[in-house]
Amino acid sequence: MMPFNEALGIIKSFARTQGIERVDLFHALQRTLAEDVYSDISMPPFNKSAMDGYACRKSDVKNPLQVIEEIAAGCIPTQTIAENQCARIMTGAMVPEGADFVIMKEDIEEIAPNTMLCNRETSKPNICYMGEDVKYGDLVLKKGVVILPSHIAILASVGCYNPLVYRMPSIAIISTGNELVEPEEIPGISKIRNSNSYQLMAQTQQLGMTADYLGIVRDDEEILKSVLTLAFDKYDVTIISGGVSVGDFDFVPKILKQLNANIQVYGMDVRPGKHLLFGERANHSVFGMPGNPVSSFVQFEVLVKPFLNALMGKTTNESFLHLPLEEDYARIKSDQLLFVPVALTSHGTVLHLEYHGSAHIHAYINAQGIMEIPKGVSIIKKGEIACVRPL
Repeated sequence: MMPFNEALGIIKSFARTQGIERVDLFHALQRTLAEDVYSDISMPPFNKSAMDGYACRKSDVKNPLQVIEEIAAGCIPTQTIAENQCARIMTGAMVPEGADFVIMKEDIEEIAPNTMLCNRETSKPNICYMGEDVKYGDLVLKKGVVILPSHIAILASVGCYNPLVYRMPSIAIISTGNELVEPEEIPGISKIRNSNSYQLMAQTQQLGMTADYLGIVRDDEEILKSVLTLAFDKYDVTIISGGVSVGDFDFVPKILKQLNANIQVYGMDVRPGKHLLFGERANHSVFGMPGNPVSSFVQFEVLVKPFLNALMGKTTNESFLHLPLEEDYARIKSDQLLFVPVALTSHGTVLHLEYHGSAHIHAYINAQGIMEIPKGVSIIKKGEIACVRPL
């Protein structure tokens, strides 16, 4: 069996970006920038008031001030502020010439018609100065950034309304097995509902990607070969659930070889998911996922997810938490790397959850992470540091 880290390295070595394209800003979330983005303006583009108040000269703050105009946001001031003068100004409005200070509305009172006086000691100018956030030509976002909502605001503010991003891979998801029925059906004797495909679809969507579900394929070599041929021709990545183990009806490895796919990984020294398969043919990648739902879920998180992220141009390293264990953890066999579901407590520790094995997907209902138990480790004591992959 191949060590997990070796398998991960092989799989990631085949991850190649899928080209680039421009997308509308409304559809850029979680896409990866394929170019540096520079500001086409300074921000703020002018000195603007940070408060509703009165714009004046700082040297006149303690004096009675004559109001000479009112400036709303979006309007251009028409007057220059002279000695002992001020302008009523709104938040975000342009500060008029001659003014270098804005007195907050709450700190001023009218002592005569159109005559104001500051009634509190104040020193903060309450002005956002031109270019203090970003100057014209500044680099605001680097190539390789995964676009988040805060980045959307930045892109919009610098006029980048069609950002250049890496293309999303096209993905097909297939389930195999005579025992499977769709969720809307009541399973008959010896049947079970197909949960893996829907789980894999959701995990793909969580990455900001979309996938096509090609349905349940029965344990028939010719039918499975036909569906996989279609997937290879139409998609960049195929994810197959089931049919990859060593049973008489596990046809996937055999058919992939018939289709001239080079199987790079088949079998890892890990639980759950030791029978995971990864292959390549030309520019197409294929994952064969074990049929048990926890195996499928976990191996997507630890292997498929890094691969798909790399296809999208996401170069950031995966994040891990290193936290103390809430309770002792022990296992009987320590001959493989083990992934188990855990919760994160309010006082900064990791609590391992009840887990019965690779069919026990309910163990992940309240899981907030996957804890790694290294090969050869049978006991982790309370308080010892555990490595956790956040979910």
